[in-house]
Order: sequence, then structure tokens, then C-alpha cells
Amino acid sequence: MNPLLVPSTLPFGFPDFAAIDEEHLEEAFAVGMAEHRAEVAAITARAGPPTFDDTVVALERSGATLRRVWAVFATLVGSLSTPGVQEIEVRVAPQLAAHADAISLDPDLFARLDALFTARHDLQLDPESLRLLEHRHRDAVRAGAGLAAPEQERLRALNAELSTLSAGFGSRLLADMNAAAVVVHAPAELDGLSPDAVASAARAAEARGRPGRYLLPLVLPTGQPALAALTDRNLRERLFRASISRGARGDAHDTRELVTRLAAVRAERAALLGHPHHASWVIEINTADSLEAVSTMLGVLVPPAVRNAEEE
Repeated sequence: MNPLLVPSTLPFGFPDFAAIDEEHLEEAFAVGMAEHRAEVAAITARAGPPTFDDTVVALERSGATLRRVWAVFATLVGSLSTPGVQEIEVRVAPQLAAHADAISLDPDLFARLDALFTARHDLQLDPESLRLLEHRHRDAVRAGAGLAAPEQERLRALNAELSTLSAGFGSRLLADMNAAAVVVHAPAELDGLSPDAVASAARAAEARGRPGRYLLPLVLPTGQPALAALTDRNLRERLFRASISRGARGDAHDTRELVTRLAAVRAERAALLGHPHHASWVIEINTADSLEAVSTMLGVLVPPAVRNAEEE
């Protein structure tokens, strides 16, 4: 039995990673998506005017299997990311994008949400339920539920391409981070690092087939923790340059073409959804809610930040 298709019996429902193989992943995604679509179809097939319980609550409860599978898979992508997992990510990403669009752009589902949203102040909902309804409706509109059919078809194509580009970017970046890890030959160069950090670097080198050497792997973001401790200026420069050149070294792992295309597709999608640019679409639901607010906040922060940096 596929362990991803049944709730875990471990404490707090933690995944039983020891029982999960790569071969389970795609099957679980397929089952989870089919189950989710059937649950949404049952919502839209209900006769009569929509209610909060038979639409919003039912929608919240749908997709449990798919959420469980995604939580496990995202953990594997972020921590293990074997070649097999990366290949599955590239194959599954456009399928998940299409699945999300099929639900977000379902006209019958949106009609139910829209009817409830229009009558929201007459439904006598508690504050939490009202907030949930408003968020569900807002997310559907942001996903393109209010667009005409031709625009929705273009949106589906853009979302599918974005998912493929994002998965490809992640795979290339990880490969380049691994390839750009800094190899150190003399332990004296590691002066400033703690004994544990030096031992970890030795183990990392041995794991990469470089016994007797030391390996400083790259981490995200650009700032590498070892830079704050190393006293050897040449090694600090090597580590810094390796970090800032990720994805831009002109080899098979170069991400610049993907980044350029990602920006273009995001811009087109933002325009389709009524925004001047991608940043406007992203920030609309964040605390600042506008680029002007962000710029104002940064304008206040910059002078003291520069002053502190100069003092340091």
C-alpha cells in the first residue's frame, strides 16, 4: 500500500519517511488530484442556493490527501532532492498547476462563492467565517475566476509554463550550488571556524569523494555564515565569489535564461489579471498592500541603516 494515501499513525501525523519511496510520489499525486476534483464536483453538483457550509466549509475540507502528499513532497524537495525527486518535480509541477487552475477557474464553483460573497452581510456569519468567505472569494478573483474564457485559457498556459520554469530553476540552482562548493586543502585556511564546523567541512568533503580535504557548501541566501568567522581573506573571497556567481557562470546550470523568461511570463500574467506588474499582484494581499507603502517604509529605514553600516 502507498503510505502517502493513508493518514500517518505517527505522533502528530508526522510522515513515515522511512516507508516512502520515490515510486509512491507520482501515484499519490494522481490519486490526490482525482480525489480533490471529485470533492469539488460534488460541491458544484448540489442543488439549490449555496450555503456557507455546503460550499465554503466543504471546500476547506476538500483535498486532504493532496495536501498531505504535497507537504511530504515539498519537504523532500527542500531537504533531500535526489535526481529522482527533481525529475518528479519537473513532471508533476505542470500537472499541479493545471489542477489548481481547474478548481480556481471552475465557473460553477465561483458562481457559488460569488453568490455567497454578494450576500455575505445577510448570512449572519461569525467574524472568522466571514473572513474565510472573503478570502476564498478574493483568492478566486486573484486566480482569474472573473476573466472571460479566452483570457482564462491564456492564464492556464502561463501558469503551466511558470510551474515548469520554477521547477527547472530550482533544479539548476541546486546543481550549481553543489558544483560551486568551495574545496579547502589546508586546515589552516579554516582559522576562525569552530572545531565542529571544521569537522563538518571534513565530513562534507569525504562525502563528495574528497577525503583529506574540507568542503564549504553554499547555502541560501547569498550571505554565507562562514564569512563572519573565517580570518583568511583569500578563502573569504573565494567563498563570496562562489556564492554571488550561482546560476550565472555560463555552464549547464546557468539560470539567467530561465529568470528572464520567468519575469516575462509573470509580467504577462499580472497584466492579464489587471495589474501593472508582477510585484503589484504579489503585494496586493500582503501587509503593505502597495509598492508605494513599501517604498515609503524603505525610505525611512535606509538613512539609519546606511549610518549604522558606515559606523560598523
